[in-house]
Amino acid sequence: MASSWCIPFLLLLIFEGITARPFYPLPSKMENKDKKPLQTYRPYNIAHRGSNGEIPEETAAAYMRAIEEGADFIETDILATKDGSLICFHDVILDNITDIAEHKEFADRKRTYEVQGVNTTGWFVVDFTLQELKSLKVKQRCSLRDQQYNGKFSIITFEEFISIALDANRIVGIYPEIKNPVFINQHVKWEKGKKFEDKFMEMLLRYGYKGVYLSKDWLKQPVFIQSFAPTSLVYISNLTDSPKIFLIDDVTIPTQDTNQSYWEITSDSYLEYIKNYVVGIGPWKDTIVPPEYNYLTTPTDLVAKAHAHDLQVHPYTYRNENKFLHFNFHQDPYAEYDYWINKIGVDGLFTDFTGSLHQYQEWTAASAKDEKNADGLLHEIALMISSYNRD
Repeated sequence: MASSWCIPFLLLLIFEGITARPFYPLPSKMENKDKKPLQTYRPYNIAHRGSNGEIPEETAAAYMRAIEEGADFIETDILATKDGSLICFHDVILDNITDIAEHKEFADRKRTYEVQGVNTTGWFVVDFTLQELKSLKVKQRCSLRDQQYNGKFSIITFEEFISIALDANRIVGIYPEIKNPVFINQHVKWEKGKKFEDKFMEMLLRYGYKGVYLSKDWLKQPVFIQSFAPTSLVYISNLTDSPKIFLIDDVTIPTQDTNQSYWEITSDSYLEYIKNYVVGIGPWKDTIVPPEYNYLTTPTDLVAKAHAHDLQVHPYTYRNENKFLHFNFHQDPYAEYDYWINKIGVDGLFTDFTGSLHQYQEWTAASAKDEKNADGLLHEIALMISSYNRD
């Protein structure tokens, strides 16, 4: 018998093959009262671009798979099209994970733009309408991974992404990123002088995402809003009280909007400032524990420093393949999860392999319960022996 996730997945393949219409309707706004609530007692399992270790990133199938595998949050990057629609896509160019090069009708759309100070050439998302982008098919980014789903799925919209979370049979949070806001605001214009950040927030508010972290409203529809651009996070703080995460890049890369160094934005004074707008930071994991010759070195104090400022830490990105695992973990992704959760003490993890993280946390929880039960049994035996000796 097919597993529970296979049936909707196969239906998705059929529908994608026979129609250009989005498979997912707009959010159904199902009542949450009968849904299993979001877990908040252990670090969050954040499905980085969906379960993209198995299925091409940021597709409906990748998000469906992540939910089936136990993700607490499904994560996505939000960009804008030429006609102002918001889509789920990571790169500002289409070259790397779509079949754009095979579409002769778009051959003359190649451009060169400056992106974060670097001249970049390719087919840019901002030069295509939503309808045109829907005609493209997505492929797996990483050559190490399963290629059988290449060409099966289309780019999805922000609304379709939201619908996947809201229509899940349990409460699943969303974790959208305001992606490349400086570039988007340069190339996409909305009426009445609205900005990318305004349109992003309009979509979230339209579908009920609101409330401070762990509030009743937030627990009903959990969301973390993320960005590498601190000015975007400060700006939307006037539009929403939803929790925000400040993403932090490599030590060599300054912030894209304020040109601040890594050392400045991880200083005590800056963390004290930014905590007025965010509930946490999302650093690249190699800046927390720098590697040398693929071995981990001494951890920095970034996690302790963030926690001292009451900020959560959600590092990225955890991947199962040997190519991405430091030698310390002996080709064992579970050993890596154990290190980051129990030694470093992070509060959430961006992973390409949602199922692996979920299984690790379920197994360790079960082991702890068994150990507690065993300890309890030993204690009862000890009491019986003690009682017998007194007699």
